Amino acid sequence: MNTFPPVVSVLGHVDHGKTTLLDAIRKSNIANREHGGITQKIGASSVEVSHEGGISRITFIDTPGHEAFSSMRGRGARVADIGVLVIAANDGVMPQTKESIQLLKNANIPYIVAFTKSDLPEAQIEKVKQQLLKEDVIVDSLGGEVPSIEVSAKSGHNVKELLDLILLVFEMNYAQEKEVGKVSENSPLEAVVIESKLDPKSGSRATIVIKNGTISVKDMVGAGSVKGKVRSLVTESGKMVNSATIGDAVEVLGFEGVPSVGSIVRKEGEKETGLVEAPKAVKKQASGEEKLISLILVADTQGSLEAILYSLPERVNVILSKTGDVSEADVIMAKSTGAIILTFNLKLKPDLQKFALLEKVLLKNYAIIYELLDELGDVIEGKALAGMEQLYGAARIQAVFPFEKTQVLGIKVMEGRIAKGDKIRIMRDDIVIGESSVVSLRQGKEIASKAEKNQEAGILISPFLDFSIGDVILSHS
Repeated sequence: MNTFPPVVSVLGHVDHGKTTLLDAIRKSNIANREHGGITQKIGASSVEVSHEGGISRITFIDTPGHEAFSSMRGRGARVADIGVLVIAANDGVMPQTKESIQLLKNANIPYIVAFTKSDLPEAQIEKVKQQLLKEDVIVDSLGGEVPSIEVSAKSGHNVKELLDLILLVFEMNYAQEKEVGKVSENSPLEAVVIESKLDPKSGSRATIVIKNGTISVKDMVGAGSVKGKVRSLVTESGKMVNSATIGDAVEVLGFEGVPSVGSIVRKEGEKETGLVEAPKAVKKQASGEEKLISLILVADTQGSLEAILYSLPERVNVILSKTGDVSEADVIMAKSTGAIILTFNLKLKPDLQKFALLEKVLLKNYAIIYELLDELGDVIEGKALAGMEQLYGAARIQAVFPFEKTQVLGIKVMEGRIAKGDKIRIMRDDIVIGESSVVSLRQGKEIASKAEKNQEAGILISPFLDFSIGDVILSHS
């Protein structure tokens, strides 16, 4: 049994099965909840493993696979003790596989190659091993020093053996460090911020991985220039704990601001040990080209925001970037500067969407980052803003009437207009109920093409949605 859990970074190309493998390990269902099948923020979780007659723990960091997240993958590798390079046996070495190999080498940590999807008929593991040779990665079966293992998340084949291999590599590489006391619960605190955001209800929230020492509730801490007093510590399962120590990943509430991702958390008054070095931010060179688009960018977390900013086309002028919610002040700023507002992974409130519509400000939320980047790229190339959503109107459902085998929605238009043929989104308490279209519209007994602000109408929608009186309808492009 290891005293402290190894911190393991899982890296690899998009859609090679990293999150699905972690699901098999922690028996959760995160992969099915990811938009587009792509992990879009760093997650950290801890699992217990039966090992050599005892119980050991491993802390996993699941890093995104898409190319927009280079800086996030780098951060994951720098925090980890061990890397797991995931390669789909049917796909082989791909662009982000090569990048992940370089990150692991730069981080100078031991790593394991996990060949996923090894049970598929089209799996070509020997061919993939030859591809790895070209990247100067020689796995153990070819006489090299990099351990490798064939796994299947779907069947569970060799998942337990992978966990045993992780613990073995950890013990071989770090046991002496623990024995001589270089890493200790009683050492000065050194933890790395791997994710942070501003929550409108609870304030600043920062996910940290502890590399040395212990953090406790009521500790006075600092991360760079951001100070705070620990109000609470929350595990990935939502459990509140009084303290956390080496190898633990916890969310910290109590910072006065939002700490930068990659910053080092220390207790006030404690000396640095030099064990952890903050990752250096990679910044783009400034471009002298004329800026074509002014943009306000709002994301769910600091890590997502960082990844988008790093990947934006050079001719985009970012006048404001932040985490949290979009405010009316942001809409007014966008109107005064001629900017558009793009958000990532947020729930846009209907009242705010109506306000943006009234002010004629383009506002759109994305669930997948590369779709945001692709659309901005289209604009830079002079194309129309592909799929950019525009709101036409908002209405409230006031009544329901039976009609043949369906129901008529009795609505009152609050802003803009609702017209036959419109795409609509039904909202309830800021939650999207579903998407549909207006197939028929009547005012009184007369067929009409549209209903304007303050007018009432009856509409038929297809496909039918399970609406309720009081729900809000948003008409959009």
